[in-house]
Parts: sequence; structure tokens; C-alpha cells
Amino acid sequence: MAEDSALFREGIVRLLEDAGHHVVAAVGDARALVDAVRAHRPDIAVIDVRMPPTMTDDGVQAAQLLRRELPDFPMLLLSQHIETARSVPLVSTGAFGYLLKDRVLRVDDFLAALIRVADGGSALDPEVVAALIQAQDTLITRLSERERDVLALVAEGHSNTAIATRLVIAERTVEAHMRSIFQKLHIQDSTEHHRRILAVLAYLKSL
Repeated sequence: MAEDSALFREGIVRLLEDAGHHVVAAVGDARALVDAVRAHRPDIAVIDVRMPPTMTDDGVQAAQLLRRELPDFPMLLLSQHIETARSVPLVSTGAFGYLLKDRVLRVDDFLAALIRVADGGSALDPEVVAALIQAQDTLITRLSERERDVLALVAEGHSNTAIATRLVIAERTVEAHMRSIFQKLHIQDSTEHHRRILAVLAYLKSL
């Protein structure tokens, strides 16, 4: 756990431990985060975007460094405000999440996102996704409103089954929307997980 606010940091640690997780290190700056990950090799790191030493995007920079050293290492970023420019490239690597800190107050959602990312999936805050969709490139504008709804939920990390439940449609309808999305975004056949990441990237790169 990497967070410069001692109160928030200890609160998250307590929440995680109460949920049965073991926190191997809780640090307050980006340099200590990198050192702790190298030393402990945890299952996942929860990282504040803004931390010392500069209090700008040190958390994201540390995440980028760790991704280069440990390509499959799961990371969940937390931020008070939406700051996505440096974070978008991390999405393509998988095992990555980005939540607003308010999301932590929804304990079940936060813990579910943590486990999803630790298992190699993704978790993007709905507010982050909503902000990103406001600026769309030429390919993204080809998607229908329903297809954008589906892709937004994919970006949040939901499975086809979960998307069907949230949108109150059949799972086969979600699958049809995904096929259409892949076609419109010119995403060629590959593994399903890889294609979903590419679709999300196209979505996020429309900034």
C-alpha cells in the first residue's frame, strides 16, 4: 500500500486486513513503493497517483517503472481526481486498475476490483470511463450508443455475464455487440482477452 496520507493509508490497510488480506508493506512515497515491491514481490500494489517526492504523478511514474521491471505485476491506482494521461498506456498490459478514492468507500466494489486486478484483469472507475468517452476519435464515433455502453463496462473490467446483468439484456446480445465493436474498431481475431484490451485501449486513446 503506497499513500502519503497516513490516515488514509492506515484505513486502507485495516480494511484489507479485515477482509483477510495480508499487507506486507505500507509506505508514504513513490521511492519507498518501488523498494517495497522489489523486496516483497507482493500479489498486488495499491498506489496513490499523487505522492512525494514531487506530489504530482509520482505514483504513476513508479507504476510505469514497476511495469517495465515486472510486466505481469498487478497494480491498482487510486486518485482524488481524474488524471489519465500517463495511466492509459498501462491498461494495455493488463492486471491494472484505476479508481477514484471515493470508490474505496464502497467497500465491496473496491475489494472486488482489487481481486479482479490481482487475478490479471482490469478495473476502471465509471467516472474515469465517463470522462474519457467525451472525446472520441473517428473509429469510436462509429459505435452505437449501446455499443459504447457495453465498451464502457468492459473498460471497468466486467465480464459479458456481468454486462448483460447490468444492462438487462441477454448475454448473447452482449457477445453480438462485442463482435460489432471489434469489427468497427478494426480489431483482428486474437485471444478474446487480448481483443478486449485492444478495444478498451482504442476507447481510452480517444482522449
